[in-house]
Amino acid sequence: MAEGKSIFIDTTKCIACRGCQIACKQWNQLGTEKTHNRGGRQNPPDMSVNTWKLVKFRESPTDKRPLSFFPDQCRHCLIPLCKEIADMENKNLITLDEKTGAVVFTQKTKLKPETFQEIREACPYDIPRYNSNSMHMAKCTMCISRIKNESIPACVKTCATGAMHFGDRDDILEKAYKRLEEVKSAYKNAILADPEDVRVIYLFTGTSQLLLGKKRNRDEISRRIALKQISQPLRFIRNMLGQFPG
Repeated sequence: MAEGKSIFIDTTKCIACRGCQIACKQWNQLGTEKTHNRGGRQNPPDMSVNTWKLVKFRESPTDKRPLSFFPDQCRHCLIPLCKEIADMENKNLITLDEKTGAVVFTQKTKLKPETFQEIREACPYDIPRYNSNSMHMAKCTMCISRIKNESIPACVKTCATGAMHFGDRDDILEKAYKRLEEVKSAYKNAILADPEDVRVIYLFTGTSQLLLGKKRNRDEISRRIALKQISQPLRFIRNMLGQFPG
């Protein structure tokens, strides 16, 4: 079992106060965004270089639970497919912190839009965002600087209802599975989302899970990455041969 840290987010306890969303923005000193009333509660409409954590809302007049929500963010995958793609371009673009397992984007290296798009498409949860002005990637860092100073992520610290938990991965997994069993009586379709693949583990009810949208298939992404890795040396040979007259 993987070591390091994990976060458990129990959506049955989330009240959509957006405290985590604000705490993330404040701690990381992220810029503001111009928004407008779009007839719903979700604001801003999507994650961006200035919004790394976003409380997503789903409204339905026909469901037994007409309003569902969850605080979306990077999952910090145990095997980050975004990093596998990025490493083909530059091994310094994305780093994997040895102590925590946090997946961190560097802000020192610029990258082309087409390179970023490949990295974004490698994420099963469509999390990375791109700053076209600075040519840098952006997303949740798991508050790596806070953790290294013996603190906890800002979003977890500010959660008023106890919906978020942070700690050693084994302890968090135990807590998550225990809580899942507790809520099954009220939410028979409750699940833990990809607990063996990610460090940020969500407990979803059947309704709140709909907010995830269509997740990209990990196996398909891995096959695409493998084909790209195979093609790289072939491209290098063709380029080298092209330098010599026939």
